[in-house]
Amino acid sequence: MKKFKIKSFCKINLTLKILKRIKSNFHVINSLITFCNIYDIIYLFETKDKKDTIKFTGKFKKGIKEKKNTVTKLLYLLRKNGFLKKTFFKIKIKKNIPHGSGLGGGSSNAAYLLNFLNENFNLKLNKFYLHKIANQIGFDVPISLEKKNTFFNGQNSSLLRLKKKLMFNILIVYPNLFCSTKRIYNKNTIISSSKRKFNFNKYNKTKLINFLKSENNDLQKTVIKLYPKVQKVIYSIENQKGCYLARITGSGSACFGIFANRRTAIYAQKLIKMKFPKYWCVISKTI
Repeated sequence: MKKFKIKSFCKINLTLKILKRIKSNFHVINSLITFCNIYDIIYLFETKDKKDTIKFTGKFKKGIKEKKNTVTKLLYLLRKNGFLKKTFFKIKIKKNIPHGSGLGGGSSNAAYLLNFLNENFNLKLNKFYLHKIANQIGFDVPISLEKKNTFFNGQNSSLLRLKKKLMFNILIVYPNLFCSTKRIYNKNTIISSSKRKFNFNKYNKTKLINFLKSENNDLQKTVIKLYPKVQKVIYSIENQKGCYLARITGSGSACFGIFANRRTAIYAQKLIKMKFPKYWCVISKTI
C-alpha cells in the first residue's frame, strides 16, 4: 500500500476590502494574501477498498465532519469529471490549523491535495481546469493552489501572484472561537469606499508596511460586535513592542500581528500567553 505525506499551509489575509454585495448574497472583495509556515499534514494511502475513508486527528479536529468536508468534495468532483474512478484512498489529516479561524485550513487541504493528485496520479489537468475544480470547492481554494503572495481582485476575479517574498515575522492568536464565514459576511454592513491603489510590482518592505497600516479588514467590526473578546486580543497584540499592526485574518477569529523581528515577536508571545493562557498563540514567518 503506497503512502504519501503532504503539507498544507495556512493563509493570512493581510487586507480585506468589501467592494459590494451582489444579489446572490455573495460579496465582491479585494484582498492581499500571504502564506505562513504553519501547516496541516495530509497522509494519503492507496487502498484496495471500493471507497474513501477520511479521518481527522490533531488539536483542531473538533467540529470537522468526516463525511462532508473540502476533501470529500474534491474527490467527488474529480470522479464526476472522470478521474480516479478506480482509485480510492485512506486519508488521515492532522489538523494543526484551527477550524473556523480565517486561516484557510480546509481550503488549503483541498488545494494541496488537488495539486498532489494532479502531479502524482497523472490527471493532466492544466491551470484552467485546476482553478475550475478548486472554485467549485470554495472561495479560498484557488488562492491556495500556489504558495505565493497573492492579490485577489474581486472586480474581475483575477489573482495577481507576487514574485517577492515578504519575510514577515507574524504572531497568530486564536481565541478558541469558531467563526462561520457565511454568518460573518451576512451580518456585515460595511462596504468599502477606499480606492487607494498600490503598485505590487514595485515595493519594498517599508512601503508595504505603510500601505498595510493604512488598510484594514472590513469584516473586523462585524466579528468584534459578535465576539467582543476578539477586540481584546487585537488590542493586546498591537500594543506589544515592535508590532507594526494587528487585525483579524479572513472572517476571523484568528488575530495576527506583524512584528519588526523575531525577538520582539517571541517577547510578545510570552506576554500574551500570560494574559490569555488558554488561547492558541504561535509565532510564524511568511513563506
